[in-house]
Amino acid sequence: MSDVFSALWLILPAYFANSGATLARGRLRMDFSRNFFDGRPIFGAGKTFEGFSLGVALGAVIGFLQSLLQIFYSLDFHFQMNPLSGALLGFGALFGDLVGGFVKRRFGLKRGSPALLLDQLDFVAGAIFFASFIYSIGADTIMLIVIITPLVHLATNIIGYKIGAKKEPW
Repeated sequence: MSDVFSALWLILPAYFANSGATLARGRLRMDFSRNFFDGRPIFGAGKTFEGFSLGVALGAVIGFLQSLLQIFYSLDFHFQMNPLSGALLGFGALFGDLVGGFVKRRFGLKRGSPALLLDQLDFVAGAIFFASFIYSIGADTIMLIVIITPLVHLATNIIGYKIGAKKEPW
């Protein structure tokens, strides 16, 4: 299979985890509604345990579905996926998003405020970091993911905004 499809195959659980976490509409904030020493929220109201858990679970489900597709259709991607790898990618994506939220709060950006590239790539950085514990990921694959992700992110956010699932189109 082509390098582009292999890169997308690898990052797919992270995409689902990152977007799916918003569906939880959680209440238990990961920062326990506490502020950092600068007086701003540590992560913000959008980062909840329910969303994090749902995102990791979605990553595992996508990894499982990918493993079935690989078996039944003899798909020959560089990365052989399974529920554990999907969960790890989901965890990494949400960890990266959490770090991104922390950075945005330090700059005084409110929830939903756009931060060019940070919004699109924080979750990718986390997913790739954690995936690197189980996969050998080449620089070419990382570059493809970094190039493709902002386009995918923009498209899915616009769709989410148009269908009423998101308050902002970014």
